[in-house]
Amino acid sequence: MVSHPILIVDDEVEMRIAMSETLKHCGYPVELSHNAIDALKKFKNNEYSLVITDMTMPKRSGLELLKDIKGLEPYKPVIMATAYGTIETAVEAMKHGAFDYIVKPFNFENFIFIVERALAYQDNKGPIMLRPTEDKGSTTPTGGGARKQTNGDPKEIVTQNAAMKSLLEVARNVSRSKATILIQSESGTGKELLAQYIHNNSERASKPFVAVNCAAMPDTLLESELFGHKKGSFTGANQDHRGKFEQAHTGTILLDEISEMALPLQAKLLRVLQEQEIDKVGGKDPIKVDVRVVATTNRHMLECVESGKFREDLYFRLNVIPLSLPALRERKDDIPLLVEHFLTKHAQLNGRERPQIVQDALDVLTNYNWRGNVRELENVVERAMLLCNGNEILPHHLLMHSQMGSRTINEDLASATASITSRVSTPTVVATEPVGESNSNPVNGPLGWCEASTI
Repeated sequence: MVSHPILIVDDEVEMRIAMSETLKHCGYPVELSHNAIDALKKFKNNEYSLVITDMTMPKRSGLELLKDIKGLEPYKPVIMATAYGTIETAVEAMKHGAFDYIVKPFNFENFIFIVERALAYQDNKGPIMLRPTEDKGSTTPTGGGARKQTNGDPKEIVTQNAAMKSLLEVARNVSRSKATILIQSESGTGKELLAQYIHNNSERASKPFVAVNCAAMPDTLLESELFGHKKGSFTGANQDHRGKFEQAHTGTILLDEISEMALPLQAKLLRVLQEQEIDKVGGKDPIKVDVRVVATTNRHMLECVESGKFREDLYFRLNVIPLSLPALRERKDDIPLLVEHFLTKHAQLNGRERPQIVQDALDVLTNYNWRGNVRELENVVERAMLLCNGNEILPHHLLMHSQMGSRTINEDLASATASITSRVSTPTVVATEPVGESNSNPVNGPLGWCEASTI
């Protein structure tokens, strides 16, 4: 049972009473408020386990109240109630951190189910590990602020970051729809994992999930790969071929790096999305397909549209639900969790004992500007584990790699280590050279990696 009441905010008396009586019948304590201004005052002066607020109210909206609450308590679950149950309304609320939404008039069994999930979330506000390969809605929460050693599952989405948690809640809720989703984020942030998570939280979870890298093959081959071809349609077509859309029928298709698709093929994809049917290369009759489309890109799509590299009509057809994963530099509180996760994962893959990472090495990783995002971090952690000879990863085991050039890397490393060296009054230099030999550049080697550091 909850230790604090549930705050219900609604300007309609009948709706307040209906929700209140339902919750009281289930044994939950309740407080009522008739508008957002009064509710915010109560929230500041009292403790609540959960807030349920109407979206549309006079003077101040439920969305404004949501923003106020998240500013005060980012992890406080808020459920939005609205009579205008459009996906746009739901997405807007989720973007601002709403836990879930209900549409008036609502099913009270579903209402209680959502309330119970929100209260369970409130009890587990710490880091969460979300496994896309598990059953729909499955999460393994870890309470408190302590680091958790994961099992190294490569399919895990590991986070304790508030923005990431909010994004995953948005993704979970929009997964219920059939709308196309466009994920625009930097390389290495985990776009395919998010797409997999959306699929596995949808009604299509038991159906195929098919991923296609649109940048990995020539246009002529990509058309055949997506839509299939008939035997004899071109040289080498020795048999009929089922394309990825056919393979993904009743499930989800991921179009990775959609921005790299050539314009003629974009026109054919647009027709598939509009008509829900494909034309095989060399085929005569269209084939109906039922496929949910998730597209990803690391580019700014509006810039691609403005430059004429991407069709405007296709962009708007794909961008029904836009999602964006934060860069790793925007979620640095996740780095310790991710490091623990990758150490466990790669220790298992390499059949060796899992080393520990010393705090100074972890500080370097936390303060580094990760241009390659989570993918780059994983590479660095794996290399460090293989380079260390004992059971500890030290700063000089960190080989930082970037495509931006060694000068930029050295600057990043200098900045990352500055906060460490400034805290050490009498530093001890750990060198990689034999005793008696000097190293004129103890921090940054010719390839931009830590050869020695203070500990």
